[in-house]
Amino acid sequence: MTATEKLKNLLYRTLPILEWLPHYERKWLAGDVIGALSAWALLVPASLAAAAIAGVPVQHGLYGAAIAALVFPLFTTSRHVITAPGASLAAIAGAAVLAVADRGSDEAVQLVAAIALLAGLLYIICSLLRMGWISNFLSESVLTGFVFGIGLALIVSQVHWITGTAESGANTWQKLANWIQGLPDTNPVSLVVGLVTLALLVALKLYAPKFPGSLLAVALGIGAELAFGLSNAGVELVGSVPRGLPSLALPSASLVMDNLHVVIPAAAGVFLVALSITLAAARQYAAQYHYDIDADQEMLAQGVANAVSGLFQGMSLTGLFGLTSVSAAAGGKTQLVSIALGIFVILTLLFVAPLFSHVPEAVLAAVIITAVVFGLIRVRAMRRLWHLARTEFWLAVAALLGVLTFGLLDGVLIGVGLSLLWLVWRTSHPAMPLLGRMPDSKVYHSLERFPDSETHPGLVVLRFDGPLFFATSRNLRDRIRVLIADADPEVKGIVLDMEGTNIIDLEGSDALHDVLKELRAIGIELHLARTKSGIEDRLEHHGVLDTLGRDRLFDYVHEAVEALKAKVEGWEKHVAAR
Repeated sequence: MTATEKLKNLLYRTLPILEWLPHYERKWLAGDVIGALSAWALLVPASLAAAAIAGVPVQHGLYGAAIAALVFPLFTTSRHVITAPGASLAAIAGAAVLAVADRGSDEAVQLVAAIALLAGLLYIICSLLRMGWISNFLSESVLTGFVFGIGLALIVSQVHWITGTAESGANTWQKLANWIQGLPDTNPVSLVVGLVTLALLVALKLYAPKFPGSLLAVALGIGAELAFGLSNAGVELVGSVPRGLPSLALPSASLVMDNLHVVIPAAAGVFLVALSITLAAARQYAAQYHYDIDADQEMLAQGVANAVSGLFQGMSLTGLFGLTSVSAAAGGKTQLVSIALGIFVILTLLFVAPLFSHVPEAVLAAVIITAVVFGLIRVRAMRRLWHLARTEFWLAVAALLGVLTFGLLDGVLIGVGLSLLWLVWRTSHPAMPLLGRMPDSKVYHSLERFPDSETHPGLVVLRFDGPLFFATSRNLRDRIRVLIADADPEVKGIVLDMEGTNIIDLEGSDALHDVLKELRAIGIELHLARTKSGIEDRLEHHGVLDTLGRDRLFDYVHEAVEALKAKVEGWEKHVAAR
């Protein structure tokens, strides 16, 4: 292959748009444009809301949305996913930034951009190292509780805009208590505006879910301010929103270095949460519409989009289920939806951005609360965990309480820590069921599930379901010792079914070797069944087979049992003859 061909292959692999765009069919254009318009109606208020949550001027949400819509489709292998600023990521960034900078300040803008830039670099590095598997370290149950906690924290952070009261408190519980104490100071006009907007949005969500309710609410809020001067009655407004496009501006290196203690954890939290959401969205729509995605390429697409967003004073980005579902339902079929969406956002910034200066904060808070309730507060998912996986439900609750009590950044660490602890616990406690033979067959099943299966007096058939390594080796020894101690009649032989063992380390081999020698010392024969070739190779390399003997390795459990029965019967005849 020539250097030119290698370069061409690299370009096509890195920029999938070079592959699909030449094959684009004109008949798709109308659906893609309508899908983009439908997504735009949801994206504009959602981006304004995300910026408000992050503590930066609202136009920076639109900056991020425009960059994402134009850059992401160049690299993605997903035909449907739309990436944009999201409430959960904005909350993580805001929790970090507002601890060290004032809301709406230039420092806040730079730090939010730095978080997006660093998260983008993490994506790109992991993509180059092909580390898409890293998303598995935030389990679905913990992520459910974590996002639920973010939702509750966001609601509490917004209610003071509805009532027109001050916000204070270090965590969600304190903010809630202080908000309740401040209710006597409620601004009645702000309260009416907020409650009416909430009622409108909830009604539209329930009875006309495809209608762009958020855009209507923002438009009505602007109209109410222009017509009645709500700000004169003490209703807070979003503030000045300039017309124009973002400019390239690197965050101040000294500012970022001085605040690395908040930027790094926030970027890591954004990366982990966004990665889980993005890959889930990409896989779901790929399965629904029958095509394949490349997880590592999706990380690259998100990484470049986030990095460019940070360079142009934007925000952290993630694939959004809501925007994607609206676009797909309206007829969007390809990545051109995202490109058209970016053009619409640019037109918004160029021609109508100043109108958003008149949006009442109470209206924006209602938009955020409604989006959170219908998007992040997943009661059904929590209920499902309660009914089907009680332990995982309590892990989700722990992550939820961690967010509410210790804040979003610490909540990310708690979520990852709980996921890793759960992974370690599950891995280090493999199932080891006793097996019995199904009547009139050579098939062995778990005695717990099939209690009528046949067993053989004096023989134990045990299956080890998991990796045999340093974290599980003691469990195997302890399980066999308990079986021998509790057995009646006395155990004469053990068959260890190792079909479920894919990994064995030196400590695991040593543990199996110790078990073998311990059993032989008390006159118990050990046979291994269904051992994978790779495991056999490791056992031979570690010297275990020298002690065990290859004649005690069997391809099937039935063969191992029959061989063991013959040996036991031979011993018994020999003892009887003496």
